[in-house]
Amino acid sequence: MKFLTPNDQMFLLLERRNQPIHVGGLMLVRPPEGQTQQFIDEYVRLAKDNPQAQPPFNQRLSYRFGMPCWIEDKEFDLESHFFHLSLPKPGRIRELLALVSKLHSGQLDRAKPLWESYLIDGLEDGRVAIYNRIHHALVDGIAAMRMFQRAMSEDPNERGMPPFWARPPARRTRSTPEEAGTLAKLMDVVGLVKSQAGTMPTVVKEVARSLWQARSDPDYVSVFQAPVTPMNTRISGSRRFAAQSWSLDRIKAAGKRLNVTLNDVVMAMTAGALRRYLIDMDKLPAKPMVAMIPVSLRRDESDSGNQVGLVLANLGTNEPSASQRLKIIHDSIETSKRRFASMTQQEIMNYLATVMGINGVNILTGIAPSWQAFNVVVSNVPGPKNRLYFNGAEIEGVYPVSIVIDGQALNITLNSYADKLEFGLIACRRSLPSMQRLLAYLEESLVEIESIPV
Repeated sequence: MKFLTPNDQMFLLLERRNQPIHVGGLMLVRPPEGQTQQFIDEYVRLAKDNPQAQPPFNQRLSYRFGMPCWIEDKEFDLESHFFHLSLPKPGRIRELLALVSKLHSGQLDRAKPLWESYLIDGLEDGRVAIYNRIHHALVDGIAAMRMFQRAMSEDPNERGMPPFWARPPARRTRSTPEEAGTLAKLMDVVGLVKSQAGTMPTVVKEVARSLWQARSDPDYVSVFQAPVTPMNTRISGSRRFAAQSWSLDRIKAAGKRLNVTLNDVVMAMTAGALRRYLIDMDKLPAKPMVAMIPVSLRRDESDSGNQVGLVLANLGTNEPSASQRLKIIHDSIETSKRRFASMTQQEIMNYLATVMGINGVNILTGIAPSWQAFNVVVSNVPGPKNRLYFNGAEIEGVYPVSIVIDGQALNITLNSYADKLEFGLIACRRSLPSMQRLLAYLEESLVEIESIPV
């Protein structure tokens, strides 16, 4: 049994029918030449030969002493988690993205371990797709990427690899055994509460300092300055997913030439694309948009839980100059990094829970629908540096599929893979049409950044 942290519990509280809180990934797999059907048959056989799951994939939600916790599912049934589907003809990427959009729209069943995996065949070019989704209360993006890497191999000749749910975890997190007494379990709860309370002096000091800094520092981004845009509205339960890859070397080169980070360039691409997208809709706000950037606080090799902090960045979307937007973005991100430099991991997480708490209450209750702490989530998850294989089949693409919620109808998540940065855009289908157009504007924005004079 393992109790959920306050951070993990938040993802359970946020979930409703129109905003399922799971993260996902779409992999495009290239079997060896002429072996597509053989790979599909072998994958299905592997699934049937591995009906038992390892942690965290055998953990279901329960409650002890009024607090949510993970316990082993004694009635685990793989048929409730693994599915084999075929695309309708002609099997284009368009049909695949439409299917993933539909699969990503529904909630996971809380009576079972909170994950699903889909093997999808029928692509016209002979590739096979694998779409996985897992609840955000169980893992964050970094943990999910580590699980993916551990399930694959850099050796194209390796065979006999089990599916990801059957692999033992890299490091078992300490948990109270099921046979432990009530007192031992209660002490876990007491210890969790004490660790939270111990951070409060630092948290209170930093909250007070941030309120002062918001009035005196133009690079400080507060939770009260994001404008209203068409993407900040109530969402429906339907989703639209779009994905595309960019050369990692190309984006790195742009950052090196301008003496900024790769992430600065990604944020500037996003800012330029959103500016153009909203201009097309005649909805560009006069005030600059604000992005929320998740940053990893994970300092161990664990594969479960959430260890994520949040940075707010000024996107400078009111600036027509790509050069000026890039400077605004860089300065605001550096200001946030300096704020966290002297704080412990737990202090950072509780500070963020405090300053973002009002936004969470608003999301849960909808009492202030015209206000939001930020306009869009942009998340960059580091991925494997080398090409990966699964039982001889090459993993050609790895595209993240994330979460949208009331007030934030668009999420842009990307991950690195080998020599590429792979973007996954997920949006409320009703609120934001033409995600493919936004992908085109990301490319136009990168070209604009590459043209900035030094």
